[in-house]
Amino acid sequence: MNCRHCGAPLRHTFLDLGFAPPSNAYLKAEDLNRPETYFPLKIRVCDRCWLVQTEDYAKADALFSPDYAYFSSTSAGWLAHAQRYAQTMTQRLGLGAGSFVIEVAANDGYLLKNFVASGIPCLGIEPTASTAAAAEAIGVPVLREFFGEALGRRLAGEGRQADLIAGNNVYAHVPDINDFTRGLAAALKPGGTITLEFPHLLRLIEHAQFDTVYHEHFSYLSIHAVQQIFEAAGLRIYDVEELPTHGGSVRIYGCHAAAAFAVQPEVERILRLEVEGGLLDLSTYQAFQARADQVKDALLGFLLEQKRLGKTVAAYGAAAKGNTLLNYAGVKPDLLPFVCDAAPAKQGKYLPGSHIPILEPRALAERRPDYVLILPWNIAAEVREQNKYLADQGTRFVTAVPELEVQ
Repeated sequence: MNCRHCGAPLRHTFLDLGFAPPSNAYLKAEDLNRPETYFPLKIRVCDRCWLVQTEDYAKADALFSPDYAYFSSTSAGWLAHAQRYAQTMTQRLGLGAGSFVIEVAANDGYLLKNFVASGIPCLGIEPTASTAAAAEAIGVPVLREFFGEALGRRLAGEGRQADLIAGNNVYAHVPDINDFTRGLAAALKPGGTITLEFPHLLRLIEHAQFDTVYHEHFSYLSIHAVQQIFEAAGLRIYDVEELPTHGGSVRIYGCHAAAAFAVQPEVERILRLEVEGGLLDLSTYQAFQARADQVKDALLGFLLEQKRLGKTVAAYGAAAKGNTLLNYAGVKPDLLPFVCDAAPAKQGKYLPGSHIPILEPRALAERRPDYVLILPWNIAAEVREQNKYLADQGTRFVTAVPELEVQ
């Protein structure tokens, strides 16, 4: 396989998690007796441009089905994050009734509803029918297509270039990152701004966040790699922010190469941090597998020990990252009988691979487990606060990444 960006041969493996089903392919009861599709989950690193990427097996249409179950509005913390972003960008860029905002991967309208409320014209690009319908229901205009260069050029030809293009947690999901980036360039006004948020590869490596690896994530991104991808499309990065979301993300600010935006000092600072963190050193990537195995072994040891002691363990959050962890560890319902999730779209279904049933959160109150394993560790504080009554009754909360922690 060759690098999806620069075309160099991919000779180095970063992480091999064996075979797994797509992490968001939740199952209905009638699916349990049918064969499940598994894909290799192997991540490689390019030693020329340092783009970290999955081996190319799964196709986008197999991963993002019409009933795709991830709805951004489920998390109160994420809604607040989106609202703050909309306020900040409106002020920073001077957006108003004469502006135009595009969000790529608009999901259920969690972000653009803030621009709609402010009277700022906007358009969501969202190929998944279930989430697009939810966005339209709250007044967000949606184009139900995958985004790429062809769509970007079409929007430009229709006079719909944007003052702001936002993309939250989509850049890592695109199979052809060069085509997607050329689409951003085509759809952006000459003086416009692109913001992309994505989990930072530096934090993934630093905190052993291997469970954020799944088929839907085609790329694992550093600023070094994105800078090169942008430059190839006639764009440049002029600012970077570090964010606490998803265990450590970055928000990059991009513009056309000839735009007037001055490059901010933060860009150089983050690039320097990546060098110091070993992101341009092949040995950093080659050492990561052992760290992932330590996390997996610690979780499996904990679950086996609780079963031996007769203790009960449940999980909270039917998140994609949890599916990666549970499938790599080989966890089944004998060790983890159920997982609770607040999203109605997931309740009554089963986790892919492990076939653990997904119940409503009230099941925790009814069954009062000895331990609750929080699978989406990035919102662990929010989950603990929402379920504080369990701790008052003696239940202890557990997270597995970056290391096993019992509170």
